[in-house]
Amino acid sequence: MVKIQIMPMTLEDVESVVEIEERSFPIPWSRNSFLYELLENERAVYLVAKDGYERVIGYVGLWIVFDEGHITNLAVHPLYRRQGVAQALIQGLIETVRPMGVQHLTLEVRVSNRPAQQLYEKMGFVQVGIRRKYYLDNNEDAFIMWKGPL
Repeated sequence: MVKIQIMPMTLEDVESVVEIEERSFPIPWSRNSFLYELLENERAVYLVAKDGYERVIGYVGLWIVFDEGHITNLAVHPLYRRQGVAQALIQGLIETVRPMGVQHLTLEVRVSNRPAQQLYEKMGFVQVGIRRKYYLDNNEDAFIMWKGPL
């Protein structure tokens, strides 16, 4: 099991985050998108997971809307998947946003991504709906999942 440290994302982390993003998604967010989130979006919270050598091995992002947190993205470097990194990121996110008044979390997940759905279910999320043709790369549907109250 890898040693995992969860901490706020910094500008120094962006290049590693973009690399993980590009390895994880068919339509990845750009470097500029992450820079905007860190520098200009006052409602954004981004955390990274680092290993024992201070390498970024995963990240999670969230937008706060009133008392809800919408998880925008979550990804783990392929070499570190299925080692508890995503679970640690979600737990770290909850611990970070709960004192900010966030009571509920929501996210969308591909209907074909059963491993992610199982992780979210393990973390207390429940499926509450579906967004038809949500993903632009292949028009795949997304399940809407919620967790709360935190």
